[in-house]
Amino acid sequence: MVAPYPDLALDPMPTRPHQILELLQEKQQEFKRFDQATLQGLQRYRQSLSQFSQLAHHCPEAVVESLAAAPQGIIPSHLVWKNREESLNWVRQRLEGVATFAVDGSQIYPSKDISIPVALVQVGWFENRHEPGGNYEKDVRLDLLTPEDLRDLSGGLADRKVNLRRFQMEVQRLVDYVEEHGGDRRCLVFLDGSLVATFAEAFDPETQQVYTRALVTLLQASETHQVPVVAYVDTSYARDLTQLLHHSFSLPDLPTLHDAQLLSPQMQWGDRSPLLRCQRDILSQHYGSQGDRVGFLYLKVHDGAPARLELPLWIAEAGRLEEVLDWVRGEVIIGSGYPYAIETADQVAVLQASDRQLFYRILQDWAEQADLRLRLSRKMVSKARRRS
Repeated sequence: MVAPYPDLALDPMPTRPHQILELLQEKQQEFKRFDQATLQGLQRYRQSLSQFSQLAHHCPEAVVESLAAAPQGIIPSHLVWKNREESLNWVRQRLEGVATFAVDGSQIYPSKDISIPVALVQVGWFENRHEPGGNYEKDVRLDLLTPEDLRDLSGGLADRKVNLRRFQMEVQRLVDYVEEHGGDRRCLVFLDGSLVATFAEAFDPETQQVYTRALVTLLQASETHQVPVVAYVDTSYARDLTQLLHHSFSLPDLPTLHDAQLLSPQMQWGDRSPLLRCQRDILSQHYGSQGDRVGFLYLKVHDGAPARLELPLWIAEAGRLEEVLDWVRGEVIIGSGYPYAIETADQVAVLQASDRQLFYRILQDWAEQADLRLRLSRKMVSKARRRS
């Protein structure tokens, strides 16, 4: 009888720290040269902030609000509290009776371990009406991608189709909410991500169009129904502002320098940059009448770099920018550094490993009843046995 292989044979090889350290020492000068060049360029960009108000002369099409209050590129909030209780009192004064709404999604991708191509998408939402009784709503919506949906797709292309469906469902739920609350001046909708679909430029034209069409529909709904939508990007590597400074003041192009990194040292909690019009090519090429209707700014809401906010420009034109930004600040205070509505929507939507196993069990049982030949790989059966 052959002895079974020991479990030890399945263990991964450990990383060898001494080899990593040797490589770092060997390439130390390359890191130093990069660090020095980046630091010198960063200093020049930060010096250019003293001329920030001149952007109105160099690129007036990008300027949305007066830059007089932001001589260094920063509009101070002057928000300081002695303790958290004081900050929460401030939040109550601004957010009580204001409904905040966010959506997030999760998915189970098609697996090579299952003989039938199938995927599951779940979006979850959370609405907090900020009423004394704690009135809120959370729920989920599911969709199934069948072999017909995933036909002729495999690997990364199939996953991309799932991601696209999730995005469509998330944005459509936001649009539904906006339409349901048309004219309601006491609600705020969060998009977890960007209103500018630059990420889609890597995809084929048809996929790009699906992404941009969804976002244009959201922008149009927001403006038509006068319901504020704020796209929130906590960790942003966008370079819209640095590109404006680069072209306006003939600064060296630094591809590794991003807006949030540039602004962060000058900002205190609650401070923001002026609202500027986003002028990326994808907007003018794919957003139609909304191509020049998206603005961006940076808001300091925690100890790290400022978050990037994107929003339809009608909010500023209606004189509601400061009100909406205070609502965002309030949500971040409640969430201890991250908008509470977005954080909760994520928790509602997420599919855990146990959900995945449940999905596969339901799928297998259903396939047997439907007389479908569903086969699971030995690997999946082994995993299920080990985890049960």
